[in-house]
Amino acid sequence: AFKKAWDKACDSLASTKILVPKDKTYYVKHINFTGPCRSSISMEIQGTVRSFPQMYDIPKKLWIMFEDVRNMNVFGGGTIDGNGEVWWANSCKIKKTQPCQSQSAPTALTFKNCTNLRVSNLKVVNAQQMQVNFQDCNDVEASKLSVVAPAESPNTDGIHITRTTNINVLDSEIRTGDDCVSIVNGSRNVEVRNIVCGPGHGISIGSLGEDNSEHYVSDISVKGVKMTGTSNGVRIKTWQKSAVQVENVIYRNIRGTSASKIAINFKCSQSVPCRNLMLQNVKLTAQGKGEKVEAFCSQLAMQTLNQNSLPSCPMH
Repeated sequence: AFKKAWDKACDSLASTKILVPKDKTYYVKHINFTGPCRSSISMEIQGTVRSFPQMYDIPKKLWIMFEDVRNMNVFGGGTIDGNGEVWWANSCKIKKTQPCQSQSAPTALTFKNCTNLRVSNLKVVNAQQMQVNFQDCNDVEASKLSVVAPAESPNTDGIHITRTTNINVLDSEIRTGDDCVSIVNGSRNVEVRNIVCGPGHGISIGSLGEDNSEHYVSDISVKGVKMTGTSNGVRIKTWQKSAVQVENVIYRNIRGTSASKIAINFKCSQSVPCRNLMLQNVKLTAQGKGEKVEAFCSQLAMQTLNQNSLPSCPMH
């Protein structure tokens, strides 16, 4: 039913809205909403879209995907539920006898190659693995999202941004078992603002440069974030000796607690150090009473600046 409604709306010359009614739950095995469409399109999700509670084969490990769509708005106050408990239980991080590549879990909600995209006022919960993924997109605003999975759920990154430009992630709550927000290769002009983060692994750039690959991330702004018991509150993670360039990054007005001793963790590339990195009014304290937190900062170029921030990187 969803696919038929999408195909009809996508083929319309007039702007069209698809409604997922409230107070109803729709079980979906997997679905790919594919463009390009002939006009702008909206999907108002008021009810719940849920995955089946068993492990089963999902093509490309993408449960719900929007691909090659321009001028789209996804909103509505409803819930996208990955029903991921059985996937977590069979993860190699939980089930130690399980090979890590034997049954990789799918991403719950993916937007691929989308332009002029607005995603707002949705709950994304209990993803099988990664929760929301923006890949190869441009001109994106994601706002007023609630992205939640248990702290012990493996690899459930909240919002993952890859090869995406001009994206704002705003006014959202993210509580997961992995990074609240992860920003990886090819992403540029990214703003993360007014976020509640934790539990989870904080706001991460990377990882970047595996297998000595060349990666580039630039013009990242992280502002107004409240951390609650995160590990690695803010971090940059690269594979050493790789050609990874991270530059023009601002962390401003970040407060909260860290569950790990290292609250600020910048591991930049030995080959190409991070450039133009600013911490301004970043204050993270230990979650446990009487404990202290530290900053680990490696391979930062000369333009690193700390202003009123604790713990602080050594000045370079």
